[in-house]
Amino acid sequence: MTRIATFNLNGVNGRLPVLLKWLGETKYHVICLQELKTSDDKFPIQAIRDAGYGAIWHGQKSYNGVAILTRGRGSGRTPPRLAGRS
Repeated sequence: MTRIATFNLNGVNGRLPVLLKWLGETKYHVICLQELKTSDDKFPIQAIRDAGYGAIWHGQKSYNGVAILTRGRGSGRTPPRLAGRS
């Protein structure tokens, strides 16, 4: 059975130790993160990969941002911009 979870981080870099511990304890297959509050280039992809997950994400500095993590090696890249967004 595939296990899916959501996690409202309120800042991925500030909560990274909590997130990594939670990932190690729960072993969900897919995790949807919200409130990243970091720019795309500051997303901690290497730490996520080291925890055994791949990710796609779209961040905004100090505001919003989402990511989808999948157990195993994902693409580890930001998705294309949405139409009409810069």
